Amino acid sequence: MERTYEKGEHLFSRWTIFTIGLIIMSFGISLMITAELGSAPWDVLHVGLARQFGLTVGTWSIIIGILIIGSSAIMKKELPQLGSVINMLLVGVFIDIFLLLLSTPDSFLMKLFMLLSGILIIGYGIGIYIAPECGAGPRDSLMLILQEKTGWKLSRVRGLMEIIVLTTGWLLGGTVFIGTLLFCFGIGQVVGFAVPQTHRLVRRLIERGGMDEDINQRKVRADYYDRAGEKVR
Repeated sequence: MERTYEKGEHLFSRWTIFTIGLIIMSFGISLMITAELGSAPWDVLHVGLARQFGLTVGTWSIIIGILIIGSSAIMKKELPQLGSVINMLLVGVFIDIFLLLLSTPDSFLMKLFMLLSGILIIGYGIGIYIAPECGAGPRDSLMLILQEKTGWKLSRVRGLMEIIVLTTGWLLGGTVFIGTLLFCFGIGQVVGFAVPQTHRLVRRLIERGGMDEDINQRKVRADYYDRAGEKVR
C-alpha cells in the first residue's frame, strides 16, 4: 500500500526538509548558470529576460512563477498550494544569493565540472524537496491543468511547454549550449537515481523508523521538477 503523509504529520520536519531541498536545488541551478555552458530551458528564459529587461535572474524566476501560479489558479478556480508559492519564492531568492557568491572559471574543464556538478546537485535537491510531499512546483501544476484542459498526454504538454520556453529564452539571449542538452537528456536519469535514496533518508529523518513499507515499492516521479525537459508520464 502506498504511503502518504497525513496533513499536519511531522509538519515542522517536513517543511524544513522541503526548504533544504529547494536551497540545494537553487545552488545547482546557479552552478549551471554560472558555468555559462547552457542552462535548463526555464533558466534560459530567466537569463534571457534578465539580459533584455534588467532585474535579476532570480527575480524573473519569481515573476514568471507568479504568472504561472496566477494562471493556474484562474484556470482551476482555486487558490494555489502553499508549497507552490514557497517553491517559487525561495528558489528565486536563493538563485540570486548563489549567483552573487559564484564566479565563472576561466578553464573550460572547470566550467564543465561546474556544469556537471550543477546537474547532479539539482537532481538530489529535487529528491529532497519532493520527498516530504509538501506540494509541486508551479510549472508542474500548470502542466497538469493544461493536460486536463486539452486532453493531451502529459509528455506532449510538457514537451510543448519546454520547446516554447526554450525558444523564447534563446531569442531573448539566454545561453543555449551543451549544458542545455545534457540537462534535458540527463536530469531524468539523475533524479531517477536520487529520488529513492533521498526518500529513504527523509523517511528515516521524519519517521524515525515508524514506516514499514519498502520505499522501492512506491511510485516515484523522476520528472517531478518544473524545470526539467524530460518526458513526463
